[in-house]
Amino acid sequence: MNFHGTTILAVRHNGKIAVAGDGQVTLNNTVVKHTAKKVRRIYNDTIVVGFAGATADAMNLSERLEGKLERYNGNLTRSAVELAKDWRTDKYLRRLEALMIAVDSTKIFLISGNGDVIEPDEGVIGIGSGGVGAQAAAVALVKHSNLCAREIAEESMKIASSLCVFTNDKITIEEI
Repeated sequence: MNFHGTTILAVRHNGKIAVAGDGQVTLNNTVVKHTAKKVRRIYNDTIVVGFAGATADAMNLSERLEGKLERYNGNLTRSAVELAKDWRTDKYLRRLEALMIAVDSTKIFLISGNGDVIEPDEGVIGIGSGGVGAQAAAVALVKHSNLCAREIAEESMKIASSLCVFTNDKITIEEI
């Protein structure tokens, strides 16, 4: 049995950043939870993280990122790079199955176990099964609407939930 899907989206627009995640947890072809919280604040509520992947792995990575943030005085760039290095080289961490988006007031990063720390060009990044749809919708709304970052994230997640069977419309949004 395999757990599938999620959608996490980060949007930077007009000086604000919003991170949104859906609430659906799916086991094979069955929805087992509708209101999971996949987006949360860490490091004195100054960093928002969102996860796609196994829950235990995601929580492990969140704790490790928070440890790096404490070590590097809240420097998200340095902490993300150090986490990615550990994730790629550590024998235990390499087996973790998750992707992470981490944001602070100025940066958005996608962090992966391949050693990737990617800052998107357009201030929008999506991960998970509905990530591409949510990201495409958000890019279009950033370019062609007067919505704020939160509204763009919310509308984009609604679009993703209408397209992706592993994404629902029970959305959690955190803003910086």
